Amino acid sequence: MKTKEETIKAITDQGLLPLFFYEDAEISLEIVRTLYRAGVRVIEYTNRGKEALDNFKVLIEVVNSEMPALHLGIGTVKNVEEAKDFISAGAHFIVCPVIDAEVGNLVHEAGLLWIPGCFTPTEINIAYQLKAGIIKLFPANILGPSYVSAVKDLFPGQLFVPTGGVEISAPNITGWFSSGVCAVGMGSKLISKEILKNKDLDTLFTLTQETLDIISNSRIS
Repeated sequence: MKTKEETIKAITDQGLLPLFFYEDAEISLEIVRTLYRAGVRVIEYTNRGKEALDNFKVLIEVVNSEMPALHLGIGTVKNVEEAKDFISAGAHFIVCPVIDAEVGNLVHEAGLLWIPGCFTPTEINIAYQLKAGIIKLFPANILGPSYVSAVKDLFPGQLFVPTGGVEISAPNITGWFSSGVCAVGMGSKLISKEILKNKDLDTLFTLTQETLDIISNSRIS
């Protein structure tokens, strides 16, 4: 089991939360292995298709045996039933697109990290009161780094991860970290439809290392 504190540290140390879903379990596994080889130690698999739960069970078994340092969570969890299923399957953390207090309580009781999605200050305040370890800001490209700068001081100690539209570029990533986020979430900008369709693991490996380098340099500047 990966505790809430361990997963928070892994995300903040890495500065990147890659997320993806693919219908084929074997290809999903190769994506996870490639990200791991590139240096990634936290991944969010998303609950975006009917195959998600069965695929996740395959992934978590291999992760626990081959990649014990990897934190593998599940995203797009929208209700208690889904949360129960994925916690039972061994998820290391739970990411939600919205705030559901029952889901939050369930994840807290399991000793895992709960990351709800927020857009407005009111939503952030609700998640903050519910003791969300990290809050996902979505869609990030609409909110922008200036939004984080404006609201973060209202919620002392709260960690934020913007997701949706974060670009793999030094100016964009530096802007986010300068605003005070602890990491950036990346889906299709990193693990594109083309990479998945063509099983282009070499490109994914190179792009992931480039992204991690940009993040590292952004934190220095």
